[in-house]
Amino acid sequence: MYDIIIIGAGPGGYVAAERAGQLGKKVLLVEKEELGGVCLNRGCIPTKTLLNSSKLYKQAKGPAPYGVHAEDVTFNWDEAMTWKKKVVKNQRNGVAFLMKENGVEVLIGKALLLEGKKVRVDNKIYEGQNIIISTGSSNFIPPVPGADGSNVVTSREILELQEIPKSLAVIGGGVIGMEFASLFSNLGVKVSVIEMLDEILPMMDKDHARVMRRDMKGIDFHLSCRLEKIEGTSLIFSTNGKRETLEADLVLMAVGRRPNIYGLERIGLDIDKGQIVVNERMETNLPGVYAVGDVTGLSMLAHSASRMGEVAVNNICGNRDRMRYNAVPWAVYTSPEAAGCGMTEAEAKASGRKVKTASVLMKHNGRFLAEHGKTAVGTCKVVVDAETEVLLGVHLIGGISSELVAGAAAMIESELRVKEIKEIVFPHPSLSEVIRDAVWAIDR
Repeated sequence: MYDIIIIGAGPGGYVAAERAGQLGKKVLLVEKEELGGVCLNRGCIPTKTLLNSSKLYKQAKGPAPYGVHAEDVTFNWDEAMTWKKKVVKNQRNGVAFLMKENGVEVLIGKALLLEGKKVRVDNKIYEGQNIIISTGSSNFIPPVPGADGSNVVTSREILELQEIPKSLAVIGGGVIGMEFASLFSNLGVKVSVIEMLDEILPMMDKDHARVMRRDMKGIDFHLSCRLEKIEGTSLIFSTNGKRETLEADLVLMAVGRRPNIYGLERIGLDIDKGQIVVNERMETNLPGVYAVGDVTGLSMLAHSASRMGEVAVNNICGNRDRMRYNAVPWAVYTSPEAAGCGMTEAEAKASGRKVKTASVLMKHNGRFLAEHGKTAVGTCKVVVDAETEVLLGVHLIGGISSELVAGAAAMIESELRVKEIKEIVFPHPSLSEVIRDAVWAIDR
């Protein structure tokens, strides 16, 4: 009998296992493939590794105003892929070490959840006092004729390419689609993006999404379009009733992900619209059964899954905790990079609040100017409740936005007011000062 059986070893599952092990619980962690789940093996980590390589290449190929000159710069895809594999293997070994260090038993195999908090793995039954479902999500393939073609891939297959394509069509302008579009565009590939909505990256501030799209000059965007069919290398799509065609050697389907529920309805779990229903404590309708991460459909981000796992473990161990979503940051590791946390201006107004906003250009920041120049894209926008002066949202594009947004998340989570943020001392010169500068610009 285990205290906790966790199904799925992605960021939600392995973090939950680590925390439970630290608290002295007897834990079984079951994973059907590799430790780390999609994020570590086929998502976040390998994608960012290749993106970094492509950014270094793009920077080396560009103009040299910094006094550094590189001649005959080339990009070797095989070497970049080898480095990607090394990074992933090292991270996976790190997760294995954490499990061993915290006394977590790891079992590789496909788990089947049974009634009575029992789990079957390879015809053997394991029983736990509590179950945490962390089965993640899978790529969604829309029912488009030709979507099963040999030149159509998902984010999983594209990370195993043997060579760089000459042209790429990305179906979907969300985070996954835009990161791969940026990666291959940086390498000189002809990239086209087909998006059904009227703008890319729907969670972003509209102004920032527009700025990002315009700065990605090597990518052709087709917005408010519907993909009709794929015929070999031809993609037929429609916009405002008019049909158009574009050619691409490779097609990436990046229209979203679907929770892996594996027929869990049969044991009585409450499932709505393909997602396991949970409360703020990550409890399902079945006593002692919890669900975390993508399978809940609430916030399909690796760091959200990790926090959900912690919340589930804390409640199992008698430490009341709840999941909050108002200060979950997001980041897009494109060129330029972008990140945000909290409400956009449009969301704040839609909630009935009176708001104040301010934006500052990063080119006025000393470090940003030194490292990127005055023509590079970079903006910080803050959204504040006009009545309470509480910070509601911070939105960044340019520079190392992903590294700045955690500070913004702490401010929003703590419900800091403008006056309190103004009293925080930021290091100088640092790009983080743009957040403080934007707050000071609120009442100008």
